[in-house]
Amino acid sequence: MSDRAATVVVATRRDEARDVVSLELVARDGGRLPDWEPGAHVDVVLPDGSTRQYSLCGDRWDAHRYRIGVLREPDGRGGSAYVHDRLTEGDTVGLGGPRNNFPLVPAERYLFVAGGIGVTPILPMIRTAEQTGAEWHLLYGGRTRASMAFRDELARHGDRVRLVPQDEHGLLDLAGFLGEPRADTRAYACGPPPMLAALADVTARWPAHTVRTERFVATETPPVRDAPFDVELARRGATVTVTPDRTVLQAVADVGVDVLSSCRKGVCGTCETGVLDGDPDHRDSILDDDERDTADSMFICVSRARGDRLVLDL
Repeated sequence: MSDRAATVVVATRRDEARDVVSLELVARDGGRLPDWEPGAHVDVVLPDGSTRQYSLCGDRWDAHRYRIGVLREPDGRGGSAYVHDRLTEGDTVGLGGPRNNFPLVPAERYLFVAGGIGVTPILPMIRTAEQTGAEWHLLYGGRTRASMAFRDELARHGDRVRLVPQDEHGLLDLAGFLGEPRADTRAYACGPPPMLAALADVTARWPAHTVRTERFVATETPPVRDAPFDVELARRGATVTVTPDRTVLQAVADVGVDVLSSCRKGVCGTCETGVLDGDPDHRDSILDDDERDTADSMFICVSRARGDRLVLDL
């Protein structure tokens, strides 16, 4: 993983579906880009200064080119509108990462579920499954057929890909697609919150670690306690108090400790920080239950403390 910002050039831009464009990014000097694995995303720093996260959806074996897919979001913060309306081939953008909160683990069989732009992290997973000889199937839903990106790319896989435009076929039949849990099977899903909530209901009896999801939208959870707490910065030798109206990220910045951050919503993983002592109140949308129980790191843009004190590796 690389956290150093780089400058890359938009080499190609292509319309992939209604309101979806793909961008291929190359190093300005034509050099090699950092290696990545399926499930990884990058931070893209746009010319207007805004930073957005996008899943890498190209060929991980192409060391000189990244591909991302960008959905126009009318109710977003403006980043997708900038990409769609102003970003053109030849423009430069900043690049951070890659980072991977959605890694593909080895399995004999994969069941992939994608909703809308959530298909982007699934594409390199399919390529890896193909290369390793694993059995796989994809259930891919969207509002309309015209809004579903990368359809032509997926068409070559035949009946292993099931396209389900909602206006033609209704909602995804998750129970019918997933069936009963099997020891040789891992399920991966990315899409809008209602789809992931329905998937959680269907797979509630599946064994731990057999279903992995990635969210593009943060899950809102209230803090465990609404009171100030102290954060000791072990390397700095300082202590800061975090009040209910401030995040840990903001509080440590007040004493000159700058932690790299991006989404500030607990979905990108950029601000992950080691926990040396104390009990974090995890409010992110990244960690699974076992990772939360281990409590050796937290995402300080949203997570807080269950007690009066935390000691962080800062």
